[in-house]
Amino acid sequence: MDLFDYQREKYMKKEAPLASRLRPKTLEDFVGQDHIIGKNKLLYRAIKADKLTSIILYGPPGTGKTTLAKIIANTTKGCFKQLNATSSGVKEIKETVEEAKASLGISGKRTILFIDEIHRFNKSQQDALLPYVEDGTVILVGATTENPYFEVNKALISRSIIFELYHLSFDDIKTIIKKALSDNENGLGAYDVLMSEESVDFIADMANGDARAALNAVELAVLTTQRDEESGKIIIDIQTAQECIQKRAVNYEKDGDNHYDIISAFIKSMRGTDPDAAVYYLAKMLYAGEDPKFIARRIVICASEDVGNADPQALQVAVAAAQATDFIGMPECRIILANAASYVACAPKSNAAVMAIDKAFDDVRSKQTSPVPAHLRDNHYKGAKSMGRGIGYKYPHDFKNNYVKQQYLPDELINECYYCPNDSGYEKKIKKWLEYLRQ
Repeated sequence: MDLFDYQREKYMKKEAPLASRLRPKTLEDFVGQDHIIGKNKLLYRAIKADKLTSIILYGPPGTGKTTLAKIIANTTKGCFKQLNATSSGVKEIKETVEEAKASLGISGKRTILFIDEIHRFNKSQQDALLPYVEDGTVILVGATTENPYFEVNKALISRSIIFELYHLSFDDIKTIIKKALSDNENGLGAYDVLMSEESVDFIADMANGDARAALNAVELAVLTTQRDEESGKIIIDIQTAQECIQKRAVNYEKDGDNHYDIISAFIKSMRGTDPDAAVYYLAKMLYAGEDPKFIARRIVICASEDVGNADPQALQVAVAAAQATDFIGMPECRIILANAASYVACAPKSNAAVMAIDKAFDDVRSKQTSPVPAHLRDNHYKGAKSMGRGIGYKYPHDFKNNYVKQQYLPDELINECYYCPNDSGYEKKIKKWLEYLRQ
């Protein structure tokens, strides 16, 4: 057995995976989430001063929730206890509370209780914990990937400060990968790894803000790649990186021109009634890690701007898809987005509404008009037919078809037409109805 094989075997015997071993132990070593733990931010100050109150850390996987809890454990002078909501019940909560009471009574030390996946606690478990959070017996640190405002007891929410963690940035993930490759003690520094910048960029991009996913891919790449005979190094190229994170590299930079080209093609495909192209570009964006909520917003806009009243249901479908995407997420929301995109693409098209509001905006900006016609004003003086009706106002519901011809626009715009429905879909019916009434 050569030195390399010996090192690898020794490495494999370590129980903790790379992501766990490389977990930072201090706030200074923590990467990302500057909005909550940057210097002089509230959480940073509370941890440094050991003056923490109950908090709930909310964010996607691999963004540092458990790491922050471990840093708190390393920093606090109090007792630190951990429970996992998937395996702990009311019994374990009560036992932990009794230990916390004893610690407080004997040594005066308060107990910080970290509960991972707190959203998995049912109502009775959360209710069992509530009184002791309220009276300060325990300081709760909860971690959840789900929106706590929906998944956690409102009483617990009201007694805690919510800190939301975001996906780590591309540069944050690159920093973590390079630390893993250079760290001799807890990382892979002893392996003499040469990973191409292209491979680092690819894994950082495909990890989609999840440090754990990135480190798992790097660890797998290093442990399964033989050392190069000539250089004696472990060389990680783009093909190996793709295999280890199980995705093919696609030409899609989230902040580059290609990003805007593809979203533009997606919208124009829906506008141009090509559902096949729309679904293709949707798949390309999702595969590359685009935020599904961003895509959903574009579908909603297209449903209103390009379909409009030609199919009023298109906007309902798009809004429902956006809401469903928000609380379901990937991978299932890909189906919902495909449903909405294909519906909007196939729907009859009309831009009459956007043309109407843009023309009206132009007139509001450029034309000076007289006040609202007297009979439309909200008159409350004596002589008005009824409260809110101006003198001379004709109440449409008093007439046939609930319509009566009268002036609504100011005098200067009396013959102006803003909304001009076309002959597509349902809007054709609207057009005929307006023509019938006006004749």
